[in-house]
Amino acid sequence: MNILTAMRERLDRLAVFAELDVEPSSLPSGAAALSDASVLEVLREVTGIANDAERLQSVVAGVAAQRSRREKGHSGLAATQGHASPVALVQSITGGTRADALRQVRVGQSLLDGAAPDAGAASGAEPAPATDDSPDATRAPWHAPLQSALWAGRLTTAQSDAIRGGLGEPSAEGVDPASAALAWSVAAETLVDEAVGGASVEELRARARQLRDILDPVGAEDRFQARYEKRSLRTWIDQHGQHHGHIIFDDEMALWLRSAFAAALRPRRGGPRFISDADRAAAKELSDDPRSNEQLEYDLFVDLIRAGALASAPDVFGARQPGVRIVLVGDASGPRDPIGRLIKTGHAEDGGDALPGSVVDRNICMNGTVTVTVDSGGNPLDVGHEQRLFTAKQRIALAVRDGGCIAEGCRMPASYCEAHHIDHVAADNGRTDIDRGVLLCRFHHMQLHNNGWKIIRDGHGAFILVPPFGHVGLGGEPATPRVLRTKAPWAWAWDPPPPPDRPPWREGRPREGEAATYAGQSDGAIVG
Repeated sequence: MNILTAMRERLDRLAVFAELDVEPSSLPSGAAALSDASVLEVLREVTGIANDAERLQSVVAGVAAQRSRREKGHSGLAATQGHASPVALVQSITGGTRADALRQVRVGQSLLDGAAPDAGAASGAEPAPATDDSPDATRAPWHAPLQSALWAGRLTTAQSDAIRGGLGEPSAEGVDPASAALAWSVAAETLVDEAVGGASVEELRARARQLRDILDPVGAEDRFQARYEKRSLRTWIDQHGQHHGHIIFDDEMALWLRSAFAAALRPRRGGPRFISDADRAAAKELSDDPRSNEQLEYDLFVDLIRAGALASAPDVFGARQPGVRIVLVGDASGPRDPIGRLIKTGHAEDGGDALPGSVVDRNICMNGTVTVTVDSGGNPLDVGHEQRLFTAKQRIALAVRDGGCIAEGCRMPASYCEAHHIDHVAADNGRTDIDRGVLLCRFHHMQLHNNGWKIIRDGHGAFILVPPFGHVGLGGEPATPRVLRTKAPWAWAWDPPPPPDRPPWREGRPREGEAATYAGQSDGAIVG
C-alpha cells in the first residue's frame, strides 16, 4: 500500500473517536474519556502514523543530503539555505536534536542508495557507487534485511539505525568478504525479529554489538582495548562548592561495579525472594532505608574506596559477593593470536556484554572455571533433583541456557531471577531438574503464579507460555500460547538461525579442514 494512502487510512480510523477531534488544549480531557480498548487502539494507530511519517522524513532528509554534496559548493541545497551541512538544515526544520538529524540523514542515505552510511554520508558526501564489473555490483547489500523491514514498517528508523550502528560493517579476521557479508545479513535478520518481538532500541544496540563480537572475536579484542584506553576519572568543584566527578570505565570494571551495586541493592530492585531468615531481615532493612537508590549506590562506592582491604566483603555486600561471571562457549585452549591471547569472545552472565579472550584468560587464572555441558539444543545436563530448591550449580546452568528472565520482553539479568519449577512440586510431582525449570524475575514469577499463566514443555522442546483461559491480547483477540526464547547471546553456538534460501548454512558438505558438525561444541565454562 502507498505510504500516504496508509497514513490517510489510519487517520480515518482515528476520526471515529470524537473525543480526540477537539482543540489541542482539550486533548487531555478527551483522551481521558477513552475506554481502555480505545486507548490501546489509538496508541497503535498514532504509532503507525508516526512511523510512516518518520520513514518519509528520513528519505527526504537523505535527498536533502544528496543535494548538498560538497562538490556542489555554495549551490548545494543546505548552503543555499544558509547551513553548513544537511544535518544542520534538517535540524533547523525539525527542531529536534543533532543526534536525531544525524540519524535521519544516515537512514535516508542508506535507503536511497543502498550503501552503508558513514560519517561522510552524514555530512553530505556521496559514497562511491559499485562499478559494473565489481563482484558486488549486483549483490544485495548485507543490510538489505534492514531496508526491507523498514519499508514494510516492521522497523522504525531508530531501530534500524541502532542495529546498523551496533553491527558495524562486515569484517572478520580470516573470513572472506562474501562470507562475512552473509553472516552479518543473518545477524541483521535475527535482530529484525527481535525488534518485532518487542526489543527496545537500547536492547537492539547492545544485542547488535554482542553479535558483532561473536562474529569477529579478533575485532572484539581491539574494540575492548580501544575502550580501555579511554578510561579516565575527572573531578571538579562548581560555583556553589558542590564536588562533581566524571568516570569513563573500561568494560570489565564497569561490569564489576555494576555487580557490586547489584549485590548490595538486589533486594530493593526485585531480587530473588527465596532466601534465609537473616537475608530476609537484611532485605527488609534495606527496603525500609529512606535513602534513594542513587544515594545508596554513592554511599556504597565511598565505602568501597574507604574500606579497601580493611573491611571483609560480607560487611559491605551481605550474602552475595560481587563478581563478574563470564560464559565461554567451548574450551579456553585456543586458537590464539601471535602474542598468545585467546581468540574467542566471552559474555557476562548478566546482560551478555562481550569480553575478549584476554579478559577471559585472566579471570580463569584468578578464579578458575565451572563447566556446564549442554546438548545440541542448549539444554544443560541434570546435576541433581529430589530437593525443593535448585542448587547453585543448577542455577548457573539455567543462566547459561536462559540468559536471564525468559519472559517475553523482560531484560532482567540472571542474578536477579528466581528458578521456577514448570511442574508444580506438590500437585504435579514436579522434579527439581534443569530441563523442568526456567529463570523468571520476581515480577513475572509472581504474575505467573497469581494470574493463572503456565509454562509447559514437551521433552527437550521449546518452553511454551500458556495464557489463562479467557485472556485477551492487546488487540482484543483471544490470547494463544507463545514460544519463550532464550535471552543468551551465546545461544548462537548451539542454535544458529537458519536463513532461508541458504542451504549450506547448517547442513551440507563442510569445507576442507572444517569440522563436520558445529553443534558438537557444546561445553560452556562460567568463570567465577
